[in-house]
Parts: sequence; C-alpha cells; structure tokens
Amino acid sequence: MKIKKIENETIWQEFFDKAGSPSFLQSWEWGEFQKSEGCEIERIGIYQNNTFQAIALIIKIKSKRGNFLFVPHGPIIEERRTWNVEQILNELKNYLTELAKKENYSFIRIAPILENNEINQKIFQNLGFKTAPIYMHAERVWVLPLTSEVLHKTDDELLASMRKTTRYLIRKAQRDGVTIEKRTDEKAVDDFWKIYQETAKREKFVPFSKKFIVDEFEAFNKSGNAVFLFGKVNGMGVRVSKTSEVLPNESSFLTSEVKNGQNLASALIIFTKSTAFYHQGASIHSKIPVPYLLQWEAIKEAKKRGCSLYNFWGILQKGRTPKNWEGLTLFKTGFGGRQVDFVPTQDFIISKKYYLTQLYEKFLGWRRGV
Repeated sequence: MKIKKIENETIWQEFFDKAGSPSFLQSWEWGEFQKSEGCEIERIGIYQNNTFQAIALIIKIKSKRGNFLFVPHGPIIEERRTWNVEQILNELKNYLTELAKKENYSFIRIAPILENNEINQKIFQNLGFKTAPIYMHAERVWVLPLTSEVLHKTDDELLASMRKTTRYLIRKAQRDGVTIEKRTDEKAVDDFWKIYQETAKREKFVPFSKKFIVDEFEAFNKSGNAVFLFGKVNGMGVRVSKTSEVLPNESSFLTSEVKNGQNLASALIIFTKSTAFYHQGASIHSKIPVPYLLQWEAIKEAKKRGCSLYNFWGILQKGRTPKNWEGLTLFKTGFGGRQVDFVPTQDFIISKKYYLTQLYEKFLGWRRGV
C-alpha cells in the first residue's frame, strides 16, 4: 500500500461521495474550517496498486491538553474495501507514527466511523491502540432513515414512526402559528448566537466561541451545504417554561414574556451528499414547542436535498457523555430512527507526554459530568 497527499478538491470529493459521505468531519469543508481555526491539516489517500482504498483528514492539534495528530470520524473506506480495514488502518498508523515523531506529537488519536463490535475493537487492539479517556466527537448517534428500500419515505410514513408525544407537539406548534425560516445570510449567525448563549447558560455547558460558529457556517455555506433554521411564533403572551422538556400537560411557566416574533429556537444543519447533520442547536423553552416543528422542517429539507439519512448527532452514552444529556436524548429519539454506535475514540502512544494528557482529560471528563 502507498499513501499520497491529496490537494485536489475534486479527487477528494468524488471518493468521499462514492464512499457514502458518512460524516461531515471528513468532508473537504471540515478541513478548510480547521485551517480557519489555525490548525494545520493533511489530506491523504491510501492506495493499493494505484487503486483508491481510503482517505483520511489529519488535523495537527497543539493545545493545553497536549500535541497530537487527530483523524475525526475516519478514515473513510469505500464499502467494498471494508474487508481490508486492518491493513488500511495499519498503513495509516505507520504513516502517522512517522509524522508524529518527525514533528514532535506525543500521540495519535483516531475517532473511527466503524461499527462498535468485537471485530473492529480487536483490530485496534491488535494495532496497539487504547481507548481514549474522553470522546472528541459523537461516538453514539441517533439517525433517522429517510428512505424505504430505494424510495424516499413520505411525510406521513416519517410522522407515523415518531413517538406519539412528538407527533402531538409538531402538530401543536403548527396550530399555534409557529413559522420556520431557512437562512444563509450573514446576520443568521448573530441571531443564532443570541439564543445559543442563553442555551449554554441554562444548560450549564461551555459554548463554542462565536468565531467557531461563524467559521463552521462559512466553510459549509460556500458549497451550499449549510443552512440555519429559525423558529418563531407571532403571538403575544408566550411565557418561558421552567422545564427542559415541553409536554402536552405542561402547566408551569415563568412570569417573563417572550417578545412577539422573537426567535425561540434555531439549528445549524450541515449536509453531505447522503446525510443531513443536526450539529448546532439552541432554544428558549416556551409554552409553544417550537423545537419540534423546527426539527420536522429540517428533516423535510434533508429529504428535499435527496439525503438518505437525518443524523441527530450525539445522544447519551453512560460513561462517555455528560449525564444531563438524558433530556436531549429523549427529544431526539422521539422522532423515530435508530441508535448507531462507533468504536470509541482510540489513542496510539508515541511519547510519555501522553500520560499528562490522559490525566488532564480524565479531570476534564469529571468536570463535564461524565
């Protein structure tokens, strides 16, 4: 096998789409986004007898936790080559090991997009990897298939697969006059950011910086693969809810009023050829279940674009994600679909400096409430 750097977007994109475009974290746009964040990257192709086997976006991370080479949700392997996974991963590991030693990185980290089963776990064990102390990107996701055999499911079929309460809340939002707006203008980021800050304060998590959100949106918007959705209702006297889950019998509200026409929920949806990803979300809890209709409109937008999957992104995974993800998981799973587990993030140690990173990340996991 041979490894070659890829600097041609068309070559990368053609293989990425052919291999199912399973994660935007290996898209060309994500590499461009990482560069805008100040990270060095490499894009490589793995070949056997001049035949493309796999691609991998490598991010060179230098941070307080340590310096390491990171492959997010990769490598991407063409489906018919999956019998060759161990050989491909071994070739990638050898390349990354040489690069890490040359450029002084203390470990290699791979967040695989391989099913979490004994066979795949054994492959990483055989290659000398160990499970990382914390996750970097979603390892357990919730996906909604949008196709039935070769045909797209109808809206009625998708609604029928949802939890009864979720269907009720979508229809309630429609009856209550909720409108969903799709936007790609520059001001959309500012409007999202206002809601996002409130969400972070309420849910007590450390938000991404505004620059992060701006750069992520711009990277994917250039190729038409990003859209912000906003949900609002034109009615007076909408009161903010105390609870994190709006239910049909909701009766407890704060006294503060939501302004007429105020954005009550928003989401950044990222697209690949096969999948729509709900990657960033924010909401103000209210009597009217705006987030439910917003997700329904996002699902319909994915169908309209020809996607075969809608990926709600991460859900609760005990021991790996914060315990307070329970409400978020209940919300996402209510739309129907299935759980997908990937092999946990894997580390390959290059130098003893890794163990300082390991201690720091165990502390970080504790702070996150894992």
